[in-house]
Amino acid sequence: MSINDIQSEIIEEFSQLYDWMDRYGLIIDLGNSLPPIDEKYRTPDHLIEGCQSRVWLNAEMTPDGKIHYTADSDAIIVKGIISLLIKILNDHTPDEILSSDLHFINDIGLAEHLSPTRSNGLLAMVRQMRLYALAFKASQDNK
Repeated sequence: MSINDIQSEIIEEFSQLYDWMDRYGLIIDLGNSLPPIDEKYRTPDHLIEGCQSRVWLNAEMTPDGKIHYTADSDAIIVKGIISLLIKILNDHTPDEILSSDLHFINDIGLAEHLSPTRSNGLLAMVRQMRLYALAFKASQDNK
């Protein structure tokens, strides 16, 4: 599935929930279903700068040239948000990730329902995921 197809599915899923408490419940459920990150990545090197909560993110290039992300957070809402981002960007190529427009954030109303510190954290998560994609793209281009 393309990044836009996955975003459309998420937008559809959220559009069926009118109350933001229900939407937060869905975000929490997504966070709870996020596979745990390997303990070796729970290090300061993998912490995302700019997040009020602690968020660890790792990315690896698969043999077929796609990026596989793993993450965890010590805050359940934040864990759900990074889970959403992983659901959308995981196992896509660096070019697909770098050229994606993550419009779902506004389309589901997430941006307007986050505190300023969580909004900054969301931007930091997206930025770090794109930085990994940029680094992998550069390493591919140098081969």
